Amino acid sequence: MNPVRVTPEAIDDLLPQTQCRQCGYPGCRPYAEAVATSRAGINQCAPGGDETIRGLAALLDLPFTPLDPAYGETKPPAAAVIDEALCIGCTLCIKACPVDAIAGAARLMHTVIAAECTGCELCVPPCPVNCISLVQTGRNPAGKERSALARQRYLARCGRMEREKAERTARLLAAPDSGAESRKAATIDRVMRRARERLRERKRDA
Repeated sequence: MNPVRVTPEAIDDLLPQTQCRQCGYPGCRPYAEAVATSRAGINQCAPGGDETIRGLAALLDLPFTPLDPAYGETKPPAAAVIDEALCIGCTLCIKACPVDAIAGAARLMHTVIAAECTGCELCVPPCPVNCISLVQTGRNPAGKERSALARQRYLARCGRMEREKAERTARLLAAPDSGAESRKAATIDRVMRRARERLRERKRDA
């Protein structure tokens, strides 16, 4: 057990908000909740690296522990870049982005909003034409302003997705004989699950 009881909010404030899932949790807040209840160690955030681990150790009155290599390695800050000449407009990267940092529409060219990208790499595995790469930015991934903006965009996206899910459910209930929307949602869900599995494999093999 942690010798000091700290709220998940306080822990979440120290995380870089990349929402990359490398820690083994579906976002920074779930990881913060796990750390607060001693279900996760303070050394599972690869993007935050030593800086974040030291901050968590001080907050929780725990000894510093180096990053667990099972959760990846700390890399220079980066942002995704789409080769627009190769992009086929499939929208899979848009669906994968946790902070809505990719603009585009079906069958149209996509582009990354570099200032909003957290470098989480979640958009890379789903791309069927391998047109997404990561380029170094030199930014501080644990910078307070960037972290706060990333959290805000992540929460906004979560809210939007919940509303869209509710709207889809309402449409399906209004038209019970039509299963097209349900099949489409199931297909997208399978693709996203496979993408997350591929990303985890890439992290293990790196």
